[in-house]
Amino acid sequence: MLATWPAFEHARTHFLAERAPSLGEAAPGDHLQTGWNLWLFGHQLEHANAPWRDPYSFRPELTPRVNFQGLVLGLPYWPLFALFGAVLAWNVFTVLAYAGAGGATCAWLRSLGVPRGAALVGGLAFALAPYRVAQSTGHLLGPISLFLPLALLSVEKRRPFIAAAALAAIPLSGQVSLALGAVPLFVAYAFVRGRGLFDAVPGTVLAVAAAGLVQHYAIRGSLHEHGRSLEEVGRYSADWIGFLSRHGSGETFVFLGWLTPALALVGLALLLRERRYALAALLAAAVVVPVALALGTHLPTYSLARHVVPGLKVARVPERLLPLACLALAALLAFALARARPWLVVLALVLVAADLHVRSYHAARADEGNAAYAALHDARPGRLLELPVFLPDVQLNSTYLYYDMAAQRQRPAGYSTTVPRPAFGTARRLRSLTCGTWSGDLSGLGVRYIAIHEGFYERFFPNCRSRAVATLRAHRFRRFAADGNVTVWVGP
Repeated sequence: MLATWPAFEHARTHFLAERAPSLGEAAPGDHLQTGWNLWLFGHQLEHANAPWRDPYSFRPELTPRVNFQGLVLGLPYWPLFALFGAVLAWNVFTVLAYAGAGGATCAWLRSLGVPRGAALVGGLAFALAPYRVAQSTGHLLGPISLFLPLALLSVEKRRPFIAAAALAAIPLSGQVSLALGAVPLFVAYAFVRGRGLFDAVPGTVLAVAAAGLVQHYAIRGSLHEHGRSLEEVGRYSADWIGFLSRHGSGETFVFLGWLTPALALVGLALLLRERRYALAALLAAAVVVPVALALGTHLPTYSLARHVVPGLKVARVPERLLPLACLALAALLAFALARARPWLVVLALVLVAADLHVRSYHAARADEGNAAYAALHDARPGRLLELPVFLPDVQLNSTYLYYDMAAQRQRPAGYSTTVPRPAFGTARRLRSLTCGTWSGDLSGLGVRYIAIHEGFYERFFPNCRSRAVATLRAHRFRRFAADGNVTVWVGP
């Protein structure tokens, strides 16, 4: 509740998500894309289809793509969606992910001999880590980071196959950038804790194999398969001041707290005093390396690192390894409180919660149960195109994904930053229809239905909607259904 407040007050009717403009329909955001991918896994199972396939997006230009985001958490999301619907399912999932992250961290710290009270503070510190919170408002990076402490806990408990499953879950969910740091941390931790090859090898092999699958099926053939430009990475690189500022936003929000890092330094000093040098060095490196990489192009050595570290060249956002730093800071904080009196632990619990609390969540408009899209579910066959048309890597497409949970139609468009080149070419050709220029691709793509989103038109193309409608009428399209700012047209 603390992490999502004050948006939690509207959890029954609005998405707990990042701030997004309300345009009279579902507010766009990565939470819609993530929720759609999680829903798709269970939807495919219900229809006895391959649950890892996306049969709707970028069709017929592409064959069904692998839905990596749904592979790990899609199964537990399935009953949530069946019980609560799209909005409440996402919100319950969000809250449970915080409980899972804090609980897994607390259990890991307990396995290291940390007293219960200090372990609880450490668990809270990881759950409420501002970067993790910001990346949980829509991105899967926040929720999936709970597998970091779970993998380390399994190593500590000498359960190598559970550790392997937890570690492999990170790249298998599409979070390959996080895996770039998680795998080395996992191997180093197994070595520091005196575990053998049998404990480290299964997880390492499985995680590398999962990353290879993502590379082959999601990144290969995309516009970015050969890497991102330094100019693009520079737009997402953090500044030093950002680690101390609560007022950042977007991908460059990297606030680590004020009290928490100070207590973590105390914990590091106590570990050194106890001569636990290897563990102290590992946790310190787990903080320093992700923080340094988060600076991206602000570090002169980052360009060299892109050529040395496998996979780093494809990463657009250099901050993606920061969950490792959040976990290491939480662990060092717990060690600082390991011998503290109970009243001091309780005080630290309150102060850490206040230190790390940020307002990243807002109540995002949902427009659940839109009748125009619901009418498409049982309509005659035909593909669907939404207007205005945006390129596949534009976040506004997330609103179209959300509505298509009701329509369940194949679409020549979609939302992905790693989609193969043909999908971009199709989107570029179809954009002409946004302002009323007919596209001959429609018949070849099998598009029978066109949904017009008036909110997007008013905001981005205020003079184009009437021309688009006139063109549809000229080609014998007629109104099929309407609800709010959405109107669906059907062709001959």
